[in-house]
Amino acid sequence: MTETVNTIVDNAWDIILDTVTDTAKLIPFLFLTYLLMEFIEHKTSEKSGSLMAKAGKFGPVLGGLLGIIPQCGFSASAAGLYSGRLITPGTLTAIFLSTSDEMLPIFISEHDKISTKSIIEILVIKVVVAIIFGFAVDMVMHIRHKDSQKLEIQSICQNEHCHCEEGGIFKSALIHSGQIVAFIFIISLILNTVVTVVGEDTLGKLFVNIPFVGCLISSLIGLIPNCAASVVITELYLSGVISAGTLISGLLTGCGIGLLVLFRTNRNNLKENLSILSMMYFFGVAAGFMVELTKIEI
Repeated sequence: MTETVNTIVDNAWDIILDTVTDTAKLIPFLFLTYLLMEFIEHKTSEKSGSLMAKAGKFGPVLGGLLGIIPQCGFSASAAGLYSGRLITPGTLTAIFLSTSDEMLPIFISEHDKISTKSIIEILVIKVVVAIIFGFAVDMVMHIRHKDSQKLEIQSICQNEHCHCEEGGIFKSALIHSGQIVAFIFIISLILNTVVTVVGEDTLGKLFVNIPFVGCLISSLIGLIPNCAASVVITELYLSGVISAGTLISGLLTGCGIGLLVLFRTNRNNLKENLSILSMMYFFGVAAGFMVELTKIEI
């Protein structure tokens, strides 16, 4: 009985420690993001909309390239920037699709199981897919929402009822960052607990010998706003449990807590958020299917 209690306590402590560590890594990114947003709002509010609209045309290219950096903080920052209408929906989607959370660090640490050439090929596939679909999203969203470049930084303050606009940009950035960090911590704690209880082995059994169905499931798991999703998918691939197509599907939709931040900061545009989420899932599945059909060897 005592041993069981100790095991439960140890697992609970590990879950809390992992959640605190993962959340703490995001604080600098979130603070700098909100600081940038506040600076633009206070200093260049009249011109920033048109400037961002012009610069945003090539945003998907930059977003696709930045997304490969192994840090989910970029997806969180991108969600905040999009909520303030500082980047286009295509740029946001490109960053989400290109981001892979823990994939690259795991691949590098497991260099005896995967070659450098294979790692580069996976990254190239993700970047190319992210850029192509990013431009596609901008075309579709621009037609549907021609006023999508209108700045909405002040509306974030109004939504939070924090009166942060009464202080300086540092106070506002601190308040918004603190609110998002608390929200992320609570949700991540719940998700980490669920993953621990369910177990990676159970998740792995969903993919065995069903590559095309595996793409559907992998893309769905990738949408889980937690780095555990990319860890599970990457480890399953290295273990030979899932195919290259299934890997690509899961890694494309696995953008860490980016979606979580998007639904939190852009909550007045739920339909828009759901559209982005749906397109990401479709893109992930489609890309995975293409890899399976063309039998690309990674």
